[in-house]
Amino acid sequence: MATIDRHAATLALAHALTAAERGLPVIPLTRHKLPALPSPHRDEATPHCRGECGRYGHGVHDATCDPARVRALFAAAPWATGYGIACGRPPHHLIGIDLDTKSGTDGNAALRHVALEHLFTLPETVVVLTPSGGRHIWLTGPSDTVIPNSASRLAPGIDVRGSGGYLVGPGSLTNRGVYRLAPGTAHLAPAPCPRALLRLLVPPARPHHPAARPRHGQALIDFVLAAHTGQRNTRLFWAACRAYENGIGDTLAARLTAAAIRTGLTEREARATIASAARLTATPSS
Repeated sequence: MATIDRHAATLALAHALTAAERGLPVIPLTRHKLPALPSPHRDEATPHCRGECGRYGHGVHDATCDPARVRALFAAAPWATGYGIACGRPPHHLIGIDLDTKSGTDGNAALRHVALEHLFTLPETVVVLTPSGGRHIWLTGPSDTVIPNSASRLAPGIDVRGSGGYLVGPGSLTNRGVYRLAPGTAHLAPAPCPRALLRLLVPPARPHHPAARPRHGQALIDFVLAAHTGQRNTRLFWAACRAYENGIGDTLAARLTAAAIRTGLTEREARATIASAARLTATPSS
């Protein structure tokens, strides 16, 4: 079990309760920015449960604004030193614009370029400063629009946290340091996303080709079946991630499991790997 930093845990709970009071659904996080509660299905054949079982440990699906439930989540994870804020959930339908400055990228400059090119101005809104030098810009979206998570799709150095994703909340302690509100933004509420930017965040509708998904799915199955010893788990995880990113993960899970078993993995190993891909396709913010 993780070492418990009681002071950090107390602060994390206090910050999480404050966020919940503002209508922001929260979950406890570890110093690694990952959900603090392990899945209750690690040894079960139910990798796609999203909390229907009533137990804790379903990542962002546990997120809540109910203070009693927030306290219960943190009581179950006393090692938590931070909290995540679920995006895409009512009442705010939060969208997180994650501007990275690592690996030679400059998300701030990239966003300025996108704004100039598409003629929009960012409103005054909540901004969170990350320990690595990046920024999280909080915006709100329409209730009838699903914004997907993406990494560098908008531009290099710009990740987007939408439905199924979460942002590390201000006040959280991580291995890299503390996330803090940018000066002058603490009193602000998340502002509506500019229409021009919102259009860029919504992926274009795909043309309807009934045979397209089965072919794509079969290519992933074939990729798993071609695995040699030492590649089996890696190939399965890669294929499962691509399946969930393309919206066919749940549909393809049984076939991926069967393919992995044919390569030599056990059913338990295959299901655990696919469950990991299902959880990790909604990655935490940097």
